[in-house]
Amino acid sequence: MRRHPRRGEAGRRMTPPGTPAAAARPSARGAATGRRIGIGLMYGLWKPRVLGAWRVPAAGPVILAVNHAHNLDGPMLMGTAPRPVHFLIKKEAFVGPLGAFLTGIGQLKVDRSGTDRAAVTSALDVLGRGGVLGIFPEGTRGTGDFASLRAGLAYFAVRSGAPIVPVAVLGSTDRRGRVTRVLPPVRSRVDVVFGDAFQAGDGSGRRTRTALDEATVRIQERLTAHLENARRLTGR
Repeated sequence: MRRHPRRGEAGRRMTPPGTPAAAARPSARGAATGRRIGIGLMYGLWKPRVLGAWRVPAAGPVILAVNHAHNLDGPMLMGTAPRPVHFLIKKEAFVGPLGAFLTGIGQLKVDRSGTDRAAVTSALDVLGRGGVLGIFPEGTRGTGDFASLRAGLAYFAVRSGAPIVPVAVLGSTDRRGRVTRVLPPVRSRVDVVFGDAFQAGDGSGRRTRTALDEATVRIQERLTAHLENARRLTGR
């Protein structure tokens, strides 16, 4: 007599052994909630000065490429960007309650030790649905000067066709707070400067290694120029 599979068993049988489970789709509603939380925290604790937010396209896919000198930079952008942002964040941050919170507000976990296919799929899904993807193109927190870029930004931009908007967050490392030394002083000013959107590709549609390398060079030139302009504009 043929045995009927128990509930859920058939689905498990359809997945070949060793195949990773599909990552949950990043929540657009969660990212919107994260933006509201970011607005409350960033404007409640500091004095963000936002310049050029109108340069972010009002609709459609877009990549925000942000310099990264302080852990505050990501939350600051989430609270000042004109649209909800899904950030690619290192997997080490997704621990315990913080990990559940980040997932709940639509942020993407990425393993930086290699090519994280689940993270790549999730990021392209965000752009495919017309969302905003936030990337720290330097890969990790550093001097925040775009001196070293990873190829991931070029890949997402060329693959999706989404424009890149450079963003400079300035002032987060100028001074240390008296109460919490790892954060800027409460009510101090942090500048967030959005630049002009641009296309990373050359218009040919090529996705070869050479094309991505050339796109990375173009991106670095545009991001570096934007950072220099933002420093002149803000006096930082």
